[in-house]
Amino acid sequence: MEESGAIVAGWSVRKSIMDKPVSNEKGERVGVVHDIIVAPDRSISFAIIAANQLLGVSHRDVAIPVEQLDFVNGKLVLAGATKDAIKALPEFQYTKVRATPKPTSGYSKHH
Repeated sequence: MEESGAIVAGWSVRKSIMDKPVSNEKGERVGVVHDIIVAPDRSISFAIIAANQLLGVSHRDVAIPVEQLDFVNGKLVLAGATKDAIKALPEFQYTKVRATPKPTSGYSKHH
């Protein structure tokens, strides 16, 4: 029962974040969420934002620390962001990220 309660209290990345527009606090669209990076401790660490998208195809993905994103009135907001500022960030390289999670046994336990 605890697990199902945790599921109900949580939220869906797919429904709430994936492929959703990201705006600044002025309501100006600055990108679209393409992916979520899960850290080795299983926390969500970065959102991958498509800084330039045409017909659903990303031309430049950047990594934004997830704590910089907020939900305001049901929308994803990255305060202070502009399209130019997002485009100026280093391009995210998928080739440098694991495709498959490492087994839990491969990490030391933190207490």
